[in-house]
Amino acid sequence: MSEVVKKMRQHWKLVLGSLVALFLFSVSVGIAGAYVLAFTSTEEFCVGCHEMSYNLDEYKGTIHDTNRTGVRAICTNCHVPHEPGPLVFAKIKATKDVFYTYIAPSIDTKEKFEAKRAHMAQKVWLEMKANDSHNCRSCHRADKMSVDLQSASAQKRHAKGKAEGKTCIECHFGIAHNEPEGPSPTELFNTMAVK
Repeated sequence: MSEVVKKMRQHWKLVLGSLVALFLFSVSVGIAGAYVLAFTSTEEFCVGCHEMSYNLDEYKGTIHDTNRTGVRAICTNCHVPHEPGPLVFAKIKATKDVFYTYIAPSIDTKEKFEAKRAHMAQKVWLEMKANDSHNCRSCHRADKMSVDLQSASAQKRHAKGKAEGKTCIECHFGIAHNEPEGPSPTELFNTMAVK
């Protein structure tokens, strides 16, 4: 029997105590982490920063806020991945927002926000294009859509978009937020494809 095993057997109370302490620490970190992820995914948290009040004001009354079914999409439904791994990664990436909010404010006035609106929107559109509008599709599932309830025009556009390999954001933008000046997602993506 090795010396390590012998020492562990001699100090079994210490080993058992250490394992129990490690287990309790791991459970505590897991619970705290889950709480932090849940808390930072609430609408109240998202709009808690001054500069997000502009987004909240234009979101109010949109189809994602108020509609005939009462189903609401909040900030995280559209802007944060829903799977655990990508969600944690997105939250880590978002810590930079603390810097730009409290240390080097970049959109702390309505004027600064409007000046950066197009850049911020295009960044989100590019992310949505890259992930095939995954967050949209987590609520709007094509296999659950009733094509018969869509207008003839919508049916035609959806069929054309599908045939062309388009993603939701290429046609459906400016729904929850004011549309920025500049190219639409389709124009932006076409310009990038040409370069």
